[in-house]
Amino acid sequence: MQTFHLSEKRTSKMLWKTDHIIAKLIKDEVKREKETVNLIASENYVSKAVLAAVGSLLTNKYAEGYPGKRYYDGCEVVDNIESIARQRLMKLFNAEHANVQPHAGSQANMAVYLSVLKPQNTILGMNLAAGGHLTHGAKINFSGIIFNPVYYGVDKETQQLNYDEILKIAEKTKPAMIVCGASAYPRTIDFKKFSEIAKSVGAYLCADIAHIAGLIVAGLHPSPVKDADFVTGTTHKTLRGPRGGFILCKTEFAEQIDRSVFPGIQGGPLVHVIAGKAVAFKEAMGKRFISYQKKILSNAKYMADELIKRNYRIVTGSTDNHLILVDLRSKNITGITAQQILGEAGIIVNRNAIPFDPLPPNIASGIRIGTAAITTRGMGKKEIDKILDFIDEALWCQNNHNQLKLLTKQIKMFAGKFPIYAE
Repeated sequence: MQTFHLSEKRTSKMLWKTDHIIAKLIKDEVKREKETVNLIASENYVSKAVLAAVGSLLTNKYAEGYPGKRYYDGCEVVDNIESIARQRLMKLFNAEHANVQPHAGSQANMAVYLSVLKPQNTILGMNLAAGGHLTHGAKINFSGIIFNPVYYGVDKETQQLNYDEILKIAEKTKPAMIVCGASAYPRTIDFKKFSEIAKSVGAYLCADIAHIAGLIVAGLHPSPVKDADFVTGTTHKTLRGPRGGFILCKTEFAEQIDRSVFPGIQGGPLVHVIAGKAVAFKEAMGKRFISYQKKILSNAKYMADELIKRNYRIVTGSTDNHLILVDLRSKNITGITAQQILGEAGIIVNRNAIPFDPLPPNIASGIRIGTAAITTRGMGKKEIDKILDFIDEALWCQNNHNQLKLLTKQIKMFAGKFPIYAE
């Protein structure tokens, strides 16, 4: 750790000398992260070991292709790194094949679609307004432009998935692929039922586990690996690795998937990021990681319960994972306004549409909250109580600039007690 710290110092000095503008902005971001409370459900903090790998000289190496089949020479080392990353990922999820090259979850989804589908094939995915992701068929996204998207949503009463209704939609639309998984859905997804639906209509099944990958590794959410033809995900969020994507699939699709990633949609992989992924996968194999995921989950459930006690409406009434979707209509405030006020105070959230939202997505009636980042910083129930006090006060004094300024100082002091990285 000491060696890394000294190296970090030297690097910082070099950056300041070369480009003080960027150096200053990075310093500003370090300060921002230290002094705010991050409740973004899709964000987390990587370990120093992951940071060291991603910031290494591996960024210098171009390595188009795959281990043993590169288009450049000098890839002996990076071949080993990528092979280790793939093997660790397969072990974590008990998968037959893994591809660790996708730059993001979106690229992972694109690679899967293009591996077995043709343009204008029908894909059935979760409606963005119900908690799905852009890449599940949104018309403004490649998935809705290249393919013919049809959608399933959630039940109006329970705001949860209705598998009988999804089956009816699948039977009516006959999709070539069904996509399950979500970006803002707080409940357990029954991958077996999705598999049964897909098989009944002759569709491929792709499970997007971007948000819940860490929980699956820890056995806190069912795994789709046995039930789905393809599994995509991100290495950040609950998995706590560097920003990037991955694909898992059955052996029968391995060649198609690899070809779809490269040369299909990407050029050379980001070898330094793959190294960071490998480190994160090793960290995820330890007992501490399982305990950490349990804490993420218990923190989320506790926060949802306490929000209800404070008269906030929680979509579906609780959560089974790391995220909570808060309906703010009972507080007479919009999602965008809450996001702005809380952001000014130092509580970082994102506005989010709720199911059957009467407001447009850019305004939204809700906010999405996640507990991964605060759990990484060592926060628990006592700290969550304090955070909720901050949220209540910020929303209450939204028109009182002086009070909000005072609150910002309090939040800054609070966040400072939980360093992201030990100095």
